[in-house]
Amino acid sequence: MRIAIDYTPAIAQSAGIGRYTRELVAALIRIDSADRFTLFSAERPTAERSLPEAPNIRARVVPIGNRNLTILWQRLHAPIPAELLMGNADVLHGPDFILPPVARMPSVVTVHDVAFLTHPDCAVPSLARYLSMVVPRAVRAAERVIAVSQRTAADLTALLDVAPKKLTVIPNGIAPRFSGARDEAAIARLRAVYRIEGPAVLAVGTIEPRKNYARLIAAFAEARRTSGGPRTLVIAGRKGWLYDDVFEAVERCHVSDGVRFLDYVPDEDLPSLYHAADLLAIPSRYEGFGIPAAEAMASGLPVVYGDAGALPEVVGDAGLAVPPEDAAALTEALLRGIQDVALREQMVARGRERAAGLTWEAAALAHLQVYRTAAGAA
Repeated sequence: MRIAIDYTPAIAQSAGIGRYTRELVAALIRIDSADRFTLFSAERPTAERSLPEAPNIRARVVPIGNRNLTILWQRLHAPIPAELLMGNADVLHGPDFILPPVARMPSVVTVHDVAFLTHPDCAVPSLARYLSMVVPRAVRAAERVIAVSQRTAADLTALLDVAPKKLTVIPNGIAPRFSGARDEAAIARLRAVYRIEGPAVLAVGTIEPRKNYARLIAAFAEARRTSGGPRTLVIAGRKGWLYDDVFEAVERCHVSDGVRFLDYVPDEDLPSLYHAADLLAIPSRYEGFGIPAAEAMASGLPVVYGDAGALPEVVGDAGLAVPPEDAAALTEALLRGIQDVALREQMVARGRERAAGLTWEAAALAHLQVYRTAAGAA
């Protein structure tokens, strides 16, 4: 089978969907030497994010720029079929919410969440409008739709009328490096470089309203006043949008000496960053999956999470669930997650058990089945 994958997000995006695309393709290469893959990118590869190489991979790079190609295909509806840029294939996979126009190729699209519909106030209005236009179009055009969680699948059915028979739920995987041995030298280096004083709470993800960081900062400030409470809050993620209230919360709560904003942390440093912390906090208002929660569980780090979106599905009884809007409950959970030794041990054991079932190889096998089904349905 000939499989075309839009690899652009793997080159253009460092985290999130970029990581999903990189990890998925790497796993596909590891398990499948029989099928042929065309990896298309509208962005030039970089030293940090290059195109993978294998005997059954063909690369097609058209360096028009992701933004420019998106404008041509999605806004201007330019009649440039994907086959013209990627070549012919038996199936095309769009891993980032949207699909290009095709002449004949059947297609598969991955939808990671529908926050633009459930929480439009958490997005820049222009982005919410754009996604509300292109995502419905993509799920209508696709032969198959992949959702990364049951919650996202249910939302797609309820809000975009996607037929359940058209949907396949494939959870994200966790790279093996997160369940590997601790690198004490790397942990010590990160603690020194980022001035991480324990007990430390870690949050991983883009700084934007859906992550609920302003409320996390307020809860941290309150917990910090308690003897034995957390001393440092580490937020690892780039500035996204509508983030001013997050930085204002640091000043308002008088915790500028205890909050560390790390910006983007390279993939190779993430396992040691999890090990350098005492607790992961992901009190999001909505997540389509929640990769940091899964990685934390694999790393043996207890998790406090918001009981919204797909997080209860991913973490369940392996973490402490709190209502995202309840700062007092979040404060209490931070303290329990740090101070209650028996509870911590229980969360670590349950988290490792849940994480063990999330592998990129399993995800890749499931994707291959979807590709075959889509190709046969055309």
